[in-house]
Amino acid sequence: MSDLLGTRIPIVLAPFGGLSSIRLVAAVSEAGGLGSYGLYGYDGDRIRETVAAIRAATGRPFAVNIWLPTGDEVAPGPEHDAYAAVLSPFFAEVGAEVPARPDRYLPPVEEQLDAIWESAPAVLSVVFGVPSPEVVEEAHRRGIRVVGAATTVAEAVALADGGVDAVVATGSEAAGHRVSFLEPAEESLVGLFSLLPQVVDAVSVPVIAAGGISDRRGVAAAFALGAAGVQVGTAFLATAESAANDAHRAAIRSTAADRTVLTRAMSGRLSRGARNRAVAEIEAGGSIAPFPAQNWITGRFRAAAGAQGRGELQSLWMGQSAPLARYTTADEAFAELAAGIPAV
Repeated sequence: MSDLLGTRIPIVLAPFGGLSSIRLVAAVSEAGGLGSYGLYGYDGDRIRETVAAIRAATGRPFAVNIWLPTGDEVAPGPEHDAYAAVLSPFFAEVGAEVPARPDRYLPPVEEQLDAIWESAPAVLSVVFGVPSPEVVEEAHRRGIRVVGAATTVAEAVALADGGVDAVVATGSEAAGHRVSFLEPAEESLVGLFSLLPQVVDAVSVPVIAAGGISDRRGVAAAFALGAAGVQVGTAFLATAESAANDAHRAAIRSTAADRTVLTRAMSGRLSRGARNRAVAEIEAGGSIAPFPAQNWITGRFRAAAGAQGRGELQSLWMGQSAPLARYTTADEAFAELAAGIPAV
């Protein structure tokens, strides 16, 4: 795994859509792992600027992550105003205007890929699907490794058959969006201990374990089940180097495993995080816009809430092992995780 990704230690930072930071990516890569930066919503220019900034912060390999289109994404239309009106109380609470309909909710994936090819990171990771043969071929032509995420064995096989270099087996314990793409996310909820060994048995490419890994015990367990590496999110999200604010970090440290929920409230797609007031009220309202409209609209009041330190109105993404994320710095978290890797 280390040879494949160019790292000393097979620990991968999970890419955070909206919460990635150059400082954290650099810290993990400098420690010997693979820092990853989530490019959700970034246009081509912003991608080029971000990759250049990461390169200025570290000379070690790093990954960038994009979301593949699934075909069910909605474009801005007349319904936008109605979607936004439902959420107007949250905008009033943070003192922000209800946003007008934009020209687009997301940049085209082709625009993102063009910027990635120019920037040439060491690794391109994708979620919500199998990259096309053309994408895999172009990445490999440019010396870029390709990693895909699977929530079921069938998804892992599809990714391996599609030519990816490694598969991230993502257990249902994991924070953030459920990245299922063959079946609905609600029907693809497999815990990591069940998913990981079955994926290892089903594919010939290296498998990276993700979901509920926050200390050396989780790392050791993943390797015992056949993982070639681990991907860790919440434990790093709680550190000072992440883009999470103090309210989010406090929520990670105070939310019990059985108090995280899977919800479509914030983005229109199923995601795991803390059940705060915004989630509860949006769910109770019974009206959730489809993706990415819901994510774009809530993102505007969530950003304002974050600036004000109001955790009850943010997306408090975290996995079920959040109580184990006790680390202050990325180096502290990395050292603990690395201690679980078996000696070769």
